[in-house]
Amino acid sequence: MSQARAERAALVETMGALGPDVPTMCDGWTARDLAVHLILRERRPDAALGMFVPALAGYTRSVERRYAGKPWPDLLQTVLDGPPWYSPFRPLDSVLNLAEMFVHHEDVLRGGADPTGPFLPRKLSPALERALERPLKLVARGTLRSSPARVTLGSVDGRELVTAGRGEAVTVTGTAGELLLWAFGRAPADVKITGPEAAVQALSADDRSV
Repeated sequence: MSQARAERAALVETMGALGPDVPTMCDGWTARDLAVHLILRERRPDAALGMFVPALAGYTRSVERRYAGKPWPDLLQTVLDGPPWYSPFRPLDSVLNLAEMFVHHEDVLRGGADPTGPFLPRKLSPALERALERPLKLVARGTLRSSPARVTLGSVDGRELVTAGRGEAVTVTGTAGELLLWAFGRAPADVKITGPEAAVQALSADDRSV
């Protein structure tokens, strides 16, 4: 089983244990909303377009409502089944979906956490941490492209994973999983940010949400 499939299964297990109404780190979304989002992304490209094309937003909402009305176990099974044979995501599942499944799993796990308080991230396997480095580099180059600082993401073992943005140099250190969450604009994320105070403050205030 690929890391993407394993993380998908773990996400579904967590959602099943916590229930459809648990809050997530996606602002205003419950676990049910998140499940519907994943289904539309992989199975209904016609409806998913409304996430990016305002003229189609009404159609997207109507499709979302139909899926949201389905029984919770059915939604979970659909997410677990993954992309259907006709989806472009299917042949590229291990490439395109690892970051998606990991970040949304953490969205559910941390949804009720106090962003200003302590929390305990789950301990990831070394294999998953290594696998997350590849999407981290791709995501960071996109979300940090317009960053107010030149940001280097560094691993806890001292490696520089990726650098992006312009301005004063700032280093963000953490595990690959925590850095990926931070690059996506999620909070809380267990990272350490070092650099000139003004640059760190500007970076902390920057919107990286995806």
